[in-house]
Amino acid sequence: MTGLGAVFRPQLAPERLRAVARVADEVGLEELWLWEDCFREGGISTAAAALAWTERVRVGVGLLPVPLRNVALTAMEAATLHRMFPGRAVLGVGHGVQDWMGQVGARAESPLTLLREYLVALRALLGGERVTTEGRYVRLDDVALDWPPEQAVEVLAGATGPRSLRLAGEAADGTVLTANTPPDGVRRARRLIDEGRGAAGRTDAHKVVVYLLAATGPGARERLRNELVAEGVGDVPDLGAVGDAQAVADAVRRLADAGADTVILQPTGDEPDPEGFVRFAAERVRPLVGA
Repeated sequence: MTGLGAVFRPQLAPERLRAVARVADEVGLEELWLWEDCFREGGISTAAAALAWTERVRVGVGLLPVPLRNVALTAMEAATLHRMFPGRAVLGVGHGVQDWMGQVGARAESPLTLLREYLVALRALLGGERVTTEGRYVRLDDVALDWPPEQAVEVLAGATGPRSLRLAGEAADGTVLTANTPPDGVRRARRLIDEGRGAAGRTDAHKVVVYLLAATGPGARERLRNELVAEGVGDVPDLGAVGDAQAVADAVRRLADAGADTVILQPTGDEPDPEGFVRFAAERVRPLVGA
């Protein structure tokens, strides 16, 4: 079964999250995803609130930018969420937007090295290990969590370029792909992820989560087009979905056929009805996606 979810875009004020999260829970949406975009809402604080306001929906954060966060702090916060809300938190980490990292004095000279060291340490800490490491960026001296998760948890990595995708396959439990990834891009990403998995000798499952920019209702086509153009991908074929539930479900299936395990519908930044978008995803698109 292809997983399906929706994004609460951080262009919305934080006080809007409660209503959207509760609707997601009520209508049976599988996953509600949040972003830690600079300089909007914090990823952990919004995830904790959304989880506390709901009973069953899984809440994802895609992504936490690793240059902003000491790995021990991320492990502590992730473990806390997993213990308080078992099986419902999904956390992804990534390089962060480099311009934003530069604005706050956190830009790494080698983002790939930082992400590699971070993933290894984070997964070890969440696995209950005691970690000592002296890397280029990640340095831990006899660090272990007092309250690690009680069961194994996934750590996802955001990736776009070939080296980052191979690293995700090697050192993460799953990969998050942006909405700028068409079906052919998902296939290429899967191949690169599998190269990394093979190099690391990994045979465990590796989940691929893909965002899908989607718009429905009045003005949908114009809103979708404007956002694609603003992102500089207006001429890339097979990006986004616009129209009724069938059109969106067809786009979801194309991504699933290309290798996506979970597709997260991403409304446009100017979506006029966020609660309605969540209802649309759960009540109208989900039944059409199928297995």
